[in-house]
Parts: sequence; C-alpha cells; structure tokens
Amino acid sequence: MRRRTFLGIGAGALLAAARPGVAADAPAPAAISPELLAAARKEAKVVWYTSVDLQVGERIARAFEAKYPGVPVQVERSGAERIFQRLAQERGSNIRVADIVNSSDAAHFIIWKRDGWLAPYVPEDVARHYAAEHKDPDGMFATWRASLSVIGYNTRLVKPEDAPKGFADLLDPRWTGRIVKAHPGYSGTILTATFQTARDLGWQYFEQLAKQRVMQVQSATDPPKKIAIGERPVMADGAEYTLLLLKEAGSPVEVVYPVEGTPFVAGPSGIFVDAPHPNAARLFQSYLFSAEAQQALVDVGGLRSLHPLTKEKAGRRPIREIRLMKEDAKAVEEQVEAIKQQYTRYFRT
Repeated sequence: MRRRTFLGIGAGALLAAARPGVAADAPAPAAISPELLAAARKEAKVVWYTSVDLQVGERIARAFEAKYPGVPVQVERSGAERIFQRLAQERGSNIRVADIVNSSDAAHFIIWKRDGWLAPYVPEDVARHYAAEHKDPDGMFATWRASLSVIGYNTRLVKPEDAPKGFADLLDPRWTGRIVKAHPGYSGTILTATFQTARDLGWQYFEQLAKQRVMQVQSATDPPKKIAIGERPVMADGAEYTLLLLKEAGSPVEVVYPVEGTPFVAGPSGIFVDAPHPNAARLFQSYLFSAEAQQALVDVGGLRSLHPLTKEKAGRRPIREIRLMKEDAKAVEEQVEAIKQQYTRYFRT
C-alpha cells in the first residue's frame, strides 16, 4: 500500500496542504434540481461506505429514502481503517462498488484526492454555511460529521464521586481489570485519539494504562456498548455519540470529558470520480450536508455538526464548553506506522 500523505483537519485548519499538484478550483455550488432527482431515480441506488455507527447510518439512510423515494441507500458500514483497506483492495482488482464514502480518519480524503479517486462536487449548504477550514478548496470533500473520543462509566457500577475525571485517573489501581478501550488499527477515531493523547500526555501514559489489564475491542462504538451491559465499568476511549445515544435510551452510562482535554475527530464525506451511480451520489451528498440531515445527526445520531444552523440537543454539553485536543492529521501521517507499532508494544491482541 502506498505511503499515506495528508494533513490535519478538525477544530483548526482543514486543508492547507490539500492543493499541491491540483490546479482546479472548486466547482459552482450545486442545488438539488428536478433534473438531478430524476437522474438519481433512474439510477435507482446509491452505495454508501461509512464508518459511522450502523444504527446511525441506517437512520440517516432511511430518512433520505423517505424524502427522496425511488433512491434506496445501501449502507456498507465498517471501521475507518478497514474501509481504507477495502477500497484499496477493490480498486486493485478493478472493482467499483462505492458511490460515496465517509471516514472518521480525515486523512483518507487527502490520499484519495491525491490519487484522483474523488469527484469535485459542492453541495449548496457547504458553499453557503461551512467555514473554509472544514471544506476542501477544490470541492472534493467536506466535514460531514465531527465526533469526540471520551471516557465513560456505568452508573450502576461506579458512583459519580468515584468516577475518573481524566486520563490520569484511569491509572489508579482500583481500575485494574475494569477498563475497556478500542483499537487504532481498526478505528479511525481511535487512531486520531491515540495520536492526540500520546502527543499531549506522552507514550508513558499508554505504557502505564496497558498494565491495567485493559479489555481491547475494535470499533470506537464498542466500548460504550461494553460498559452499558456492565461487561466493564469504565471505558478509556470511545465514541461520544454512541454513549450519548445509549444514555438517552435509558442505559446506565455517563460521559466524562477528560480534564486533560478531549480528542476531536473530523469525519469528511466525498464522492468517487467513477461512482457507479453518480447522480444518486450527488443527491445523497447534498442531503447529507443539508440543515435537515445535519440536525438529524445531532438529534438522533448524537454527533457534532459543523453546520451553523443546527442546534445542540437539550441536556448535552455544548462543544464550546468542552476543552478539546487539537487534531493534526499531517503529523499522524508522518508517524502512522510508528503510532501503531508503539501501541501494539503495550497492547497485544
């Protein structure tokens, strides 16, 4: 596989390094027209590769289908790093299945753009409402969702006053054999979070955490589910949105935003240049960035939206009140293999 070369996006600058070797400017903003809708219905399908939790992805897909009957969405969900590998394998075999892709490893889009895999398309909402740092200057992709990697605990097994307040607290002997966390080799969210945490706290943090006999799972959505059923009382990392949805559904879980800072993860979306269903892909991309779909991301998905017309759901902490770690995907690329190797030195699976 080719060496990954990309840059940082998220809470700070999104795309300063995306332009080398690319001469084209972003195309004009595209609205959903009767002609686009008719063409999409003629194709009668859109295939969506995504790393968002399957339940959330299915909800978004079904809402789209209800709004635009005749264009069913085939949701193909996996971890971000697995999606990256799958697409490389498919293209290596000259297979074209995916129309549109979302990944929680934002750097993937820089690679796909560099390799000529992405098609320029700018939904009207992206042009009108999204800050420059959250969209590609050449119109190849934009940040569809943002998420946080948080600490969490089971409220039936851990009292609020005893719960960890930050990463350092997880090293207390009381949590030995009682922690679950996800893996950066599977999850783009956890790869990003691992880099940010190691950068800010040092690799010695992970070395000490590994001595706590941590349960290792794959996806960032897995730790919240493990603590919800009481398989472990505490999670060291994992998707905030999954934890919020479980809590709001009545599960005995609580979110902890670490005092040291919470890892921030951007999740862009883009269309493939040789998508089998190009018009359906454009229709779906426009829908994904609409205020309606973005509000659904917040309300039923538990995610964070960068669309300024969305509102935070009551009872959730606004992102402006959370101390965030800085995402830097360029640095991740420079160290990606070292990050994975260093991690597996401590956490063997």
